[in-house]
Amino acid sequence: MDSAPDAFPAPFPFVLVLLRRMADHQPGMVEDALRELGHGRAVMREANRRWQAMQRSPRRRPAVARYRSVLGPPETTARRRIGDLTCDALSWPVPLWPDLRFEVLTAPGGAVWNEWLVRAPGAPAPALHTAADLSPWSCTVDDVARAFPPARPMEGSAPTRSRLAFDAPADTESGELRHYVAEFTWGLLQRVEDVRPASPSA
Repeated sequence: MDSAPDAFPAPFPFVLVLLRRMADHQPGMVEDALRELGHGRAVMREANRRWQAMQRSPRRRPAVARYRSVLGPPETTARRRIGDLTCDALSWPVPLWPDLRFEVLTAPGGAVWNEWLVRAPGAPAPALHTAADLSPWSCTVDDVARAFPPARPMEGSAPTRSRLAFDAPADTESGELRHYVAEFTWGLLQRVEDVRPASPSA
């Protein structure tokens, strides 16, 4: 039975907002995660409703302030340069994924440029050699991009989604490169689609 919507005080567990969007692709894994957290689907939906209300409120605070109000002070804050842009990177630990951090990149002026899950500093990335190694929730956008260069970023189907196109062997027994598109939600892998062979068969 679902927990009551008021089963948690404000601020609500932000991980439930992440899970709500991941349920579109991995409902079974989300159900398991909710059981581990001790919440039900109704609590997850309520957390997402509260988050959406905060974003749409006419009196809404700046995006970074909203994250701070829900997640608390960031674990780390660093200045980072990406191309010609200098931004601040704020990160928070996330229940369920101890090797990951939720990272928010802010552009000059405080606007949020990106918000997703990344590998925690010092945490080893998974060994990714073939498409068979890419299981849901096992890796981030950056993990896949580093493992299979030159991966090509693609537009996602929603604001919290992103995709990468890349070539990789299907498994350790196959030397043939195939073309894949990996889909991520909040920066975490959800599924991989085998699109076509990367090169004509001999």
